[in-house]
This record gives sequence, structure tokens and C-alpha cells, in this order.
Amino acid sequence: MAGIKFPKIKLPKIEWPGKPPQKPAPKKQPKEKKIHPWRPCPLGQHWVSAHTRHRISSRGLHYIQSVDGHCRNNGTRKDHLYRDDIHEIASKYFAKLHGPPVSHGLGFTGIGNKYDHLIRGWTRYWNDVLRPSDLLDPDIVKALIASESSFNPNAWNRLKGKKSAYGLMQVLNQTVPLLSDPKELKDHFVNLTSEDMKDPNISICSGVRWLFRKKQLAEAKAKKSITWREAIIAYKVADKKLMKNFDKYYRDLKSLK
Repeated sequence: MAGIKFPKIKLPKIEWPGKPPQKPAPKKQPKEKKIHPWRPCPLGQHWVSAHTRHRISSRGLHYIQSVDGHCRNNGTRKDHLYRDDIHEIASKYFAKLHGPPVSHGLGFTGIGNKYDHLIRGWTRYWNDVLRPSDLLDPDIVKALIASESSFNPNAWNRLKGKKSAYGLMQVLNQTVPLLSDPKELKDHFVNLTSEDMKDPNISICSGVRWLFRKKQLAEAKAKKSITWREAIIAYKVADKKLMKNFDKYYRDLKSLK
């Protein structure tokens, strides 16, 4: 047998029964950017709350369809707030917050502290989003509301047309469309109607946003930084009586700290 070479035999590969080969796990897609952690939808979308709608079947029968809350595209990559976004944010997060404004009724029995959670929430939200070097103090917003509307959500300035204003922060009819106008704002739009201003939550959200814009405009005109009090003067169009009331309410709030 010595010296005899045997041919190599290639044995077939035996596959034992078992789990089928696993496909590699798909790569996780990065989460889409949100303007703020409280926002229910990523940038470029807005929230639509759960609702019902009337439909007609293929047989012509009318029925009501329930639609779950969902995100809807804005049609732009800019940041847009809508009514449902505003209510979703406030209902989900504001009750958990602490801090100013000071719990002081300012002489408005039963209603002076009623909107503190909304003031606290929207002041913090816009400070986070717009990132001013001088943060807006929630006590300023509370004093402004006291002087503008006496905490009455149905307050009306007795004017008509574009100069008419309703609600806690008395946002003018002519101002409301500017909050969603790309010729007025570069980003962070608020899409609402004048009728919406009677809603305390919406009035405070939009009023604080407009206060930031008035400060920006006043600084551009003065070519220097201005205080929030000076921004309030621009917001109130230099109404001396209202400014006197504002200063009093603001001092009262600060006297308790």
C-alpha cells in the first residue's frame, strides 16, 4: 500500500435543520428633528387632534368615521403652530411645570391666578424656541395680561375692524394674520384666526410670540438692545394709562419674592 495515492473525495456539505438564516437588522432611521421636546410632531408637520368626519360608502350610505390624532405635513420645512398643537402641548405638559409667575391675584378675585399655568408654559416654550439673550419673565406676561384685559378672556377694546382686539392679551385683528405671514416672520409661525383669540390658551401663546416680535422690531429700529419693559411699550403702542397699570402690577408681583 505504500506509495499509493488515493484520490481526494469532496463530501457534500450537510445542512442540519435549524433556524433559517437571519437577515441583517435594518439600520435605525434617525428621529426627525423637533423644534421643541413638547411638540407632538417633527419639523415640517403639525398636529391634528382625533376627530370624526362624515363619509359616504360605495352604496351611498352616510356614516361617521373616527380619525385618530396624527401629524400632517405643512407643505414647508418651516415651523408652524396650529390650534391643535397649542392645545396638545398645554394639556400634556403645563400642569407639571413649576416656577413663576408669582401666585398673586393682583386684586382680581377668583381669576387673577387662573391662567398662571398657561403663562408659565408659553413663556418657557417661547424662551426655549426663540432663545433671547434676555429671557422673558413670566411675571411680565402676567402683569401685561392684568393691564390689558383684567384676566377677562372675552375682553374687547371697543374698536372695530383691524384695530379690534379680543382676549387676554388683546392681540389686534390686524396682527393675527402677521403671525403666519412669511413676509413678517422668518420662522416659528402661529396659524390662527381672530376668533381664536377668545381662547385663553391661544391668546397667551400668540400674544407672547408677538411680544417677542415687537421687541425684535423695536431693537432693529433703535439699533440696540432694549428691555422687556420697552418692548411692552411697543406692544401697547405707548398707552400711558396701560403702562402705569402694568408697572403697578409688575411691582406688586415682584414685592412678593
